[in-house]
Amino acid sequence: MSEVIKNRSELVFLYDIKDANPNGDPLDENKPRIDEETGINIVTDVRLKRTIRDYLMNFKKEEIFVREITDEAGKIQDAKLRAKDFLKEVADLGQKGFNEQKNIIKDKIVNDCIDVRLFGATIPLDLSIKEGGKSKNVTGSITLTGPVQFRMGRSLHKVEMKHVKGTGAFASKAGATQKTFREEDILPYSLISFYGIINENAARHTRLTEDDEASLLDGMWSGTKNLISRSKAGQMPRLLLKVNYKEENYHIGDLDRRIKLKSEKREEELRDISDVTLDATELVHALNENKDKIESVDIKIGDRVTIDFSGLDSSITQNEISFE
Repeated sequence: MSEVIKNRSELVFLYDIKDANPNGDPLDENKPRIDEETGINIVTDVRLKRTIRDYLMNFKKEEIFVREITDEAGKIQDAKLRAKDFLKEVADLGQKGFNEQKNIIKDKIVNDCIDVRLFGATIPLDLSIKEGGKSKNVTGSITLTGPVQFRMGRSLHKVEMKHVKGTGAFASKAGATQKTFREEDILPYSLISFYGIINENAARHTRLTEDDEASLLDGMWSGTKNLISRSKAGQMPRLLLKVNYKEENYHIGDLDRRIKLKSEKREEELRDISDVTLDATELVHALNENKDKIESVDIKIGDRVTIDFSGLDSSITQNEISFE
């Protein structure tokens, strides 16, 4: 396994979606989330983390702590039972005290679960211990702050929501001659920007490694592309930028807000990545201003994306991100 990371990084990730719903709000009929004041599409950080977790579990066969597990009766496992999974096969468990069991769970989860090393976790505990010859349950929790933190994703432009109606394949009820109707709300287009920080201080506690960082980038890019569900099909990664710092406890901040969208069309009329140009002038300027504090810049640009990084100072090492 590679070493625990020592330096801070900033992330900017752009992806788009066509004729679909990037992140429905269960409290609003699962409609796409839109800021009513600005018309900007919002995607939660939880949605992006779910994309990464699912990809790493299903495609890379990584152990994931935060996932849905059902028992033979179809009941969904809660977090307390999930934590106990990591006490299985521990010798002389009944003789171990609460703190000893807690430390075993913590060490095994951190060692085994890449999502906890990345995003941290708050893990409730309900453990059985023996005291005075009798068994009793003791509750508590484990809190691990995640080194990788994302802000809410926001579209770089105003969006419009379309209400779509259609017919289903089955009758509305037994003996009926009419089919069921379906209705849904979609966005014709949204180019979404996420910003994140990888905190080297928190990384020491979750033991986040350089290999984990590489898996994170793979999960963001490839996970987005491979999220092929009815509501998410058509998502495409467009830009992934990782700025690696060499100065301790330092980062520029707000890198995502230094990328501007330009187009001859009205914002609500955008329908494809080819309709826009991404202006990185402010971003390049900020990186050049801080070149003495930057170790390197890792970058991946998707197909048909128009963005210019040629003004980046030659003293800043640029690496193209690639995935195995």
